Formats: sequence, structure tokens, C-alpha cells
Amino acid sequence: MLKIQELIVVEGVDDVDAVKKAVEAEVLPVHGFAVKSKKTLEKIRFASERVGVIVLTDPDHAGQNIRETIEKAVPDVKHAYISRKEGTKKDNIGVENASPEAIRAALEKARFKMVEETETFTLADMDYYGLSGAAGSRERREELGQILRIGYGNAKQFLARLNHYGISRQELEDAVDSLG
Repeated sequence: MLKIQELIVVEGVDDVDAVKKAVEAEVLPVHGFAVKSKKTLEKIRFASERVGVIVLTDPDHAGQNIRETIEKAVPDVKHAYISRKEGTKKDNIGVENASPEAIRAALEKARFKMVEETETFTLADMDYYGLSGAAGSRERREELGQILRIGYGNAKQFLARLNHYGISRQELEDAVDSLG
């Protein structure tokens, strides 16, 4: 079984169970918006200084808000993403629904935010690669977000994530080529 040294931060106890089926690691549930508590953020900060932290939240708005809360308090965390498709079972979207393979793939591709963000990509690039303003652009962003492991976002959010995580033009072009 794959062993992860970093602390993995998830939303709830069902997510803990899913992650522990996929990898051997210390997993901390933040119980949704209880992540804002001083005690929880101190645990994450402490782990970040000692072993590192990977944030793996649900691919939804609440999960994104939790990521942002953690990143504001502890800027040097890594982010791992599962796709909406990987995390959906019936009407429920969450890490707890993802397969062990999807969780391992997300953790293996966990990314740091770039300290000095450079604007590698622009809105013109989004149009050029068919990621905005074209039929099927939403689906294309969703597929590319899964391949690059940066999650799904609307055109503006996706552009920000490309630059935020330091995706290279070559990485993006390889991912686009893999779509066929």
C-alpha cells in the first residue's frame, strides 16, 4: 500500500475511511466549516511545519471554501483533487465516493501553489485551447482538470488554477493532445 508522509486533510470521517482504504497516512477530518476553529488550524499549521499537508476536499463549492480557509492560514499546503465524476455516487458528491485508485492518483499529483505566480496563460489561451467560449468547453475543462489534477472550474477559475499551480505550456498541450 502506498505510504504518504504528509498529513492529509479531508472534510469528514467518511472521507477518512475512503483515504485509509487507498493509502497509509495520517488523515485529519476538519468536519466541514469547523475548519475555521483556531485549534484545527493550529493542528494543520503544526503538521505543515513537520511533515507537510495535502488538502483533499470534495469537488464542490464547500470543498473549495475549505481549501481557501486552510490556504489563508497555512499557505504552503499541497492540493489534491478528485473529479466530480470520480466523487459522485447517485446524488452525493464527495471524497468518500471515490475509488482507492482515484484517491491515489489525486495524492500522487498533489501540487503546491506557486509562491511567485507568473501569468503563463491568458484568456486568449483559454479560447485557443477550446476551454472557453466554444461548444463543449465546459466538458473539456472538466476532462483537463482531471488529467492535470487541478480540479474543475469555470473558465476564469480554470485559468487561475493553471497559473496558480504552475502548469507548464507543455503539460497543458500534452493533456490537450491526450483528449484526442
